[in-house]
Amino acid sequence: MPPVNAAMRCANFEERRDRAMALFAEKGFGQVSMRELAAHVGLTAGSLYHHFPSKQDLLYDLIEELYEELQATLEQGRRAMARGASAMGCLIAAHWQLHAERPLQFRLAERDLCCLSEAQQARLAVLRKGYEAGLLRLIAPRSMLQKEEWVATAHVLATLLNQLPGMLKGLPEEQGLGLMERLLVGGVERILR
Repeated sequence: MPPVNAAMRCANFEERRDRAMALFAEKGFGQVSMRELAAHVGLTAGSLYHHFPSKQDLLYDLIEELYEELQATLEQGRRAMARGASAMGCLIAAHWQLHAERPLQFRLAERDLCCLSEAQQARLAVLRKGYEAGLLRLIAPRSMLQKEEWVATAHVLATLLNQLPGMLKGLPEEQGLGLMERLLVGGVERILR
């Protein structure tokens, strides 16, 4: 039998992660045992433990990856501004696309974050706060909000950017993007005056 190359191993691993994510999203993280998870992704329990010491580690990895992707949307916004385009419009489109590509990760991040250890939750909270702060600095760099208001505003904006695509998924993309832009731009203008 020919050796399996690294690209095939990586593709198999990604496919198994996607199947695990689908199982968590369908049944709920707390309802899936390691044995059931291993069988669902086509591994023995021992092989699964080789990749992830626990279910929580796998869930953490999936949510952490989402926050890394969200952080990357900020870079897209910065590049849009450098070209003279609207950062908000670019961010809305990037979040819409990310939600279309990773709806299950958004669901897990929203619903099953509480299933992680306190240390894992704390590390993800740092990632989220960094993303939220970067988002508001990008959208409203000269904001004069007090610290508590600033933190709350950043949290609300991030929550809207991350949840509106799922709420509007029944609309055609152009209509959904337009509605998101009207909601967010109108809200930001009023809040940050």
